[in-house]
Amino acid sequence: MRDVTHAPGGVRRARYAVAAVFAVHGAVTGSFATRVPWIQDHASLGAGQLGFALAFTAFGASCAMPLAGRISHRFGSRTALRGLLALWTLSLVLPSVAPNLVTLCLAMFVYGASAGMADVAMNALGVEVERLLGKSIMSGLHGMWSAGALVGSAAGTLAAHVGADARLHFALAAATLTLLGFTACAWVLDLQPAEDEEPPPRFALPPRSALLIGAVGFCAVFAEGASLDWSAVFLRDRLESSAGLAAASTTGFMLTMAVARIAGDAVVNRFGAVRTVRAGGVLAGLGGLLIVLAGHPAVAMAGFALMGLGIAVVVPLCFAAAGHAGPNPSQAIAGVATITYTSGLVAPSLIGGVAQATSLVVSFGVVTALACGLAVCAGVLRTAERGRGEVSRRASAVPDPRP
Repeated sequence: MRDVTHAPGGVRRARYAVAAVFAVHGAVTGSFATRVPWIQDHASLGAGQLGFALAFTAFGASCAMPLAGRISHRFGSRTALRGLLALWTLSLVLPSVAPNLVTLCLAMFVYGASAGMADVAMNALGVEVERLLGKSIMSGLHGMWSAGALVGSAAGTLAAHVGADARLHFALAAATLTLLGFTACAWVLDLQPAEDEEPPPRFALPPRSALLIGAVGFCAVFAEGASLDWSAVFLRDRLESSAGLAAASTTGFMLTMAVARIAGDAVVNRFGAVRTVRAGGVLAGLGGLLIVLAGHPAVAMAGFALMGLGIAVVVPLCFAAAGHAGPNPSQAIAGVATITYTSGLVAPSLIGGVAQATSLVVSFGVVTALACGLAVCAGVLRTAERGRGEVSRRASAVPDPRP
């Protein structure tokens, strides 16, 4: 791929533009999450039926993510991202108008497919900006995603509090976010394929390097999904906390992750991806140990906060490592994203199954073991460090063209 963006300061503007894209993507997720109870009531679904329908989100994403590279090659990165992001923001409306289980499953499949394709496209552009800058920015980009999700969830909470119809809420949110995303995409890098560049396959197995990197991402996303979905239940059922305090543990976990991601690039640039993930694995393991041994809500809440702090930068660094691992960043990123999406789907149900058979303490013992695995397997992310190092050396050898 070649960059056809020649304006002075284009890379710096592209960095801020792709950060805005990440925030828009996150805001869609945050908006949807707050209105799931309304969607359940509107479609007259039981808990099991709702869980079945929501599983189609990950199914759709896994099926469609490999197509993102082909679309970017056909239309160029800027046009492709603009179209895929608009498809994602507009698909927010679909779940709210689904009247039954079948239509909701179809809506969630489209919702997940558009989310996955936009996810791959924006991460590939983020990796390219990181490559050109020669320093880590992916953690901050994912921090912007978390910030967008928090803003979207705050707006959704307000809409739910005043009893707004989710169809109206989602229509207004989709229109606003589509406009914001369309505007931001005007400033992202415009990468076009070289004349002799072969288009990527429509569907292809991820390279071996992506499988290894995806395994690290699997551990982090498993811990994230378990903490998000089960932290409040753990405090309520295991430690007999109030509903408000239990909910606060989940909010604290999300805030910890958002802040750590935004600040994470400085740590990665100082210590490198491998050392950062190893230290994160130690922190997450310590947090898991506090959760397992907790006899008081404050101890468990501290454990969840440490868990969030430890795993926050892992997934962004996995995407960066995948993008630097080979000649086709979109294919590698799609492979890693598919594995992480699968982890996010498996984690909540597996935690529930283990808890049903044993206890929540044993479930979070499994989470703690996987978190510790981050420290052991962090070395597979060394490709990202080599990629940034090579760019930094090349950049230092090129004269600055600006006057």
